[in-house]
Amino acid sequence: MRWLRLSRSLQVKVYHGYGHTKSMVVYGHVISLGPSPRKKYTNRLWINLFALIRLFIVRPVKYVNVRLKWEGKVIQSRTDKAGFFKLEWSAGTKVAFGWHKIKVEMTDDKGNVLSTGAGSIFIPHSTQFGFISDIDDTFLISHSSDLWKRLYVLFTKNALSRMPFEGVVEHYRLLAHAHTPKEEPNPFFYVSSSEWNLYDYILKFTVVRELPPGVFLLSPLKRFSELLKTGQNRHSGKFMRISRILKAFPKQKFILLGDSSQQDPYIYASIIDHFPGRIHAVYIRDVHHKNQSKVEEVLLNLESKGVTCCFFRHSYEAIIHSRNIGLIE
Repeated sequence: MRWLRLSRSLQVKVYHGYGHTKSMVVYGHVISLGPSPRKKYTNRLWINLFALIRLFIVRPVKYVNVRLKWEGKVIQSRTDKAGFFKLEWSAGTKVAFGWHKIKVEMTDDKGNVLSTGAGSIFIPHSTQFGFISDIDDTFLISHSSDLWKRLYVLFTKNALSRMPFEGVVEHYRLLAHAHTPKEEPNPFFYVSSSEWNLYDYILKFTVVRELPPGVFLLSPLKRFSELLKTGQNRHSGKFMRISRILKAFPKQKFILLGDSSQQDPYIYASIIDHFPGRIHAVYIRDVHHKNQSKVEEVLLNLESKGVTCCFFRHSYEAIIHSRNIGLIE
């Protein structure tokens, strides 16, 4: 296991949480076999390939107890059959804006702590805009519409050598500070069909490329036998994850950012139908030209409902659009 850089120790993986005083939520997994954190990065194909494969060698731990302590409260839950857990609670008292560190414990039935995991929860201002962005082919070049190209990039690159689209980081930084003080940025939620296996990989990419810090909502873990199906999850789950965000922040308006390679335009159209008046704008990157006419038709329909839309190939077009509608200066 050491040679493979896999760990058999119990791991509590805690993902960035989010919420406000009345509704706070944190997600995570408990696993008994999984990859050790990557320490070195290289351009060598076989090393990158092996590092990617390791992310899918996991053994979830089902039906075990997890708990979190918050201001004297103990919030408890259990993992499901996939080792996934959700901790949800009301803080009771006002929670300050910003990132708050948390610790999740896995316990036995007697309450003895068997393993712990650290994470953070983000509390935004309720008056700000919120931004919900897809990942693959929205800001991270992934070739989602071509399975073999997607797998080639995934298997041969790493979180440091993968590339964002030109200008996308600038656009996202401008959006993060739209109509809000610089020290109190707008919240970003990164919602994707990619699996939780890739959480650390994607998080590392966003940190290295200096994208706005945000909360990730990804798809269920996949095992090694499902590796070739990575990113090919049912898109209905994406709709539910976006809906969860909008329900958590009923006073905020949101901007949706996606691409034309898969189902983003149709998912966003359904979101607008289910949450009228909540979506301020939609941005769709044109990366799959075969879908161009269909996507244009969807966006035209959205604009007839009062939602401003931008269908673009280059991020500078999106920046100009954001300035024209007064979203950024």
